[in-house]
Parts: sequence; structure tokens; C-alpha cells
Amino acid sequence: MSVNNRDPLVVGGVIGDVLERFTRSIDLRVTYGQREVTNGLDIRPSQILNKPRVEIGGEDLRNFYTLVMVDPDVPSPSNPHLREYLHWLVTDIPATTGTNFGNEIVSYENPRPTSGIHRIVLVLFRQLGRQTVYEPGWRPQFNTREFAALYNLGLPAAAVYFNCQRDNGCGGRRS
Repeated sequence: MSVNNRDPLVVGGVIGDVLERFTRSIDLRVTYGQREVTNGLDIRPSQILNKPRVEIGGEDLRNFYTLVMVDPDVPSPSNPHLREYLHWLVTDIPATTGTNFGNEIVSYENPRPTSGIHRIVLVLFRQLGRQTVYEPGWRPQFNTREFAALYNLGLPAAAVYFNCQRDNGCGGRRS
């Protein structure tokens, strides 16, 4: 899949704010209940109280992946000075399986935006080997690019994002 300016990750600002341009190399399927996450989908905090089901593609169980879930719009899209907030981190996920088979090193914390429409980004990286990625020790001001560089994860293998605002928030634009 080629990356172009109509790529939803580019349009949504995920490429740039969180990630560099990359070419998807594996399938990533994220579902909350019966809802599959697609780029730009609107989901309310009450719908994401529990961690999603995450399935990844691939052919070889000997390949391992790390899933990072961040919010780059903390505390608000107009003033994201705490960018990025780490909501979830799972390592050692074998290809063809899902996060249930990985090692949850930062437990799931459901997003609860208080102001504006936040992008919640899930990124999948291929690891160099098993048990080669470790807990960062903090959630606020996490940096996906620096994390990937630290563990030689390279560019993402896949990514998806959804939009989230407080349950009683009204639509409107991201500012």
C-alpha cells in the first residue's frame, strides 16, 4: 500500500505528529466490542472502557511485534504540551496472533479526553527478537519515535487511529 496525501494517517496528522511516513507491511485489526476501528472513526470514552481486541497478520510465529497506543492531543488538541500520553504497551506479540499472546508491560488505561477531539493512535512495530523491548516507566510525554529508535524497531509495520472526545462533547472541529 503506497502512502500518499490522501492516506488517512496523513490527513489526520498522525504522520507528522506521531509517526514518520511508512508503508504498511502487516495487517492490524483493532475492535472494541463489535466495532472495528478504522482511521478517523469517532468513538466515545464509554465505548472504550476495556482494552480492545487486537489481531495481527503475518505468516511466521517467530516474528514478534510491539503495540503502542498513544494520545498525541493531551491535554487538548489546541495545546498538546503533554504529547504523547501512553495508554497501552504490549510486546512480544507473535505474528498471526494478537495482544492476548503478548506481554502487556504497560496496562491498558482507557482514554478520557476532557477537551476537544483527541486522536488515539495504535502503532505496531516489528521487534528484532523476543524480550528486546522494555517498559518505559512513564505515560505522559511518551515519544513513539524515540521509543522506536531506542529499541531499533524501525518504521511501523501498521497503524490505525480513531477520534475520541468526552461522552457529552459535541462534534465540531479539532482545533
